Amino acid sequence: MKQKSTARNTPPASPSLSPAPSPPPSPPAQHPPDNGDPQALWIFGYGSLVWRPDFAYSDSLVGFVRGYSRRFWQGDTFHRGSDKMPGRVVTLLEDREGCTWGVAYQVRGEQVSEALKYLNVREAVLGGYDTKEVTFYPQDTPDQPLKALAYVATPQNPGYLGPAPEEAIATQILACRGFSGHNLEYLLRLADFMQLCGPQAQDEHLAAIVDAVGTMLPCFCPTEQALALV
Repeated sequence: MKQKSTARNTPPASPSLSPAPSPPPSPPAQHPPDNGDPQALWIFGYGSLVWRPDFAYSDSLVGFVRGYSRRFWQGDTFHRGSDKMPGRVVTLLEDREGCTWGVAYQVRGEQVSEALKYLNVREAVLGGYDTKEVTFYPQDTPDQPLKALAYVATPQNPGYLGPAPEEAIATQILACRGFSGHNLEYLLRLADFMQLCGPQAQDEHLAAIVDAVGTMLPCFCPTEQALALV
């Protein structure tokens, strides 16, 4: 499924607000673009980048990477938490049987340096992520994979929290908020995106945390306050 490209400086609409619009007809053999173009770079997003890239891009594709599983194992003291109460955000864990869905954004020309400069601050400086090359499989043309850059938080970074029971992660998410909003919003927007990808897109870890949050949320605050969090 190809996402419809938005204005270059406007992030795509949140999947929690409305379904992804139907893409216009594409010229023959346009996707995936030539991966050897020296002026082009693909950036794979699997967390907040799927709904809020906040950088100019030329094209976007929904798809997946193999050999990795998404986990809420990275601590966040800026975007979705604080120094005293770190939030939980996702990273990629190497997993031979894993498959992680997300969005690949194509940047070209001047967009490349601008996007990398922005993401260096957002993902590396403030998030603790390193870059890694991954193989991305577009949803509509999985037989035509392309190379993409992904931001991955490893156990060596100081913000890494590591594994925990889904119930404990849900409790932490419900309690945390950062400069980009409540940690719960992050979780639910990611869950919304996965639903839009269709039944073939599975993430048991994410689904278990969402289920745990659904059970705990009424105990944390009255319904009106709970709704205000999202």
